[in-house]
Amino acid sequence: MSPKLQEELLHQLSRLPEEQQKQVLDFAKGLVPMNSGVSGKNFLKFSGAIGHEDLQSMAKAIEEGCERIDPSEW
Repeated sequence: MSPKLQEELLHQLSRLPEEQQKQVLDFAKGLVPMNSGVSGKNFLKFSGAIGHEDLQSMAKAIEEGCERIDPSEW
């Protein structure tokens, strides 16, 4: 970060009440990508844990129930 940008950010933050400063901090934290994820390789041990019939039932339920609107629901 350039010193000028950092200075401007600090100046603007100092003008905010503490509660809003905390909101800005939370927002900034949310912008930073998380690097503490889990590798997909760690999930390979679960491959095959759900039976074929169960997978077919789940796929059928998704196909039948998703992307449909029930007008009487609203």
